[in-house]
Amino acid sequence: MSALNLGPAVPDLTPAGTPLPILWLVRHGETEWSRQGNYTGLTDIPLTPEGEAQATAARKKIGDVEFDRVFSSPLVRARRTAELLGHPSPEVLPHAHEWDYGLNEGRRNTDVRAENPGYIIWNDGVPGGETLAQVAGRADRIISTVQAGCGTPMDQEPDSAPLERALLVAHGHFLRILAARWLGLAPDAGRHLVLGTAAVCVLGWDKHTPAILKWNM
Repeated sequence: MSALNLGPAVPDLTPAGTPLPILWLVRHGETEWSRQGNYTGLTDIPLTPEGEAQATAARKKIGDVEFDRVFSSPLVRARRTAELLGHPSPEVLPHAHEWDYGLNEGRRNTDVRAENPGYIIWNDGVPGGETLAQVAGRADRIISTVQAGCGTPMDQEPDSAPLERALLVAHGHFLRILAARWLGLAPDAGRHLVLGTAAVCVLGWDKHTPAILKWNM
């Protein structure tokens, strides 16, 4: 069996001599719709009390990490999670929102599959919403921001001062796709990365290779 190709090798250090950046990911805490299994894309609904407790607990999982930059989706469930993580004024990225589910927005995933038993979002997409490629394009923009000045294949701003530690608070499908793209994989590889509400993940490097350091904590 041939080795899995994770993309071009990158140096252990940036051209500036700093360590390659580590990106922490946190999915927002529970909402009523996430609890019920409803597709929640652009609908701006708040955390439940349980979701707030989950976000508070996630802060302990991160610990005393000092981040160079903290990013958040513009949606209230992500911004509130960032606040409960100890970051009340994150940099809001308009392109960090969840997958636009189109006509499936607000529907239970079990109801969608009852109508179409073979439906898998990673294969079939969403009617009237974003394509998987469009979501991946937004994720790539964030990866390029985090890796700016690093000399990696995703670095689009080689003259920038590189980051060492960044945090992004966003959404389930979006973060799974972003993680796949960090690894240099096709966006549908995100199907293999289950991610619970308020779960904490860490993306980084294994010597020369982009890697998952921690997942779904």
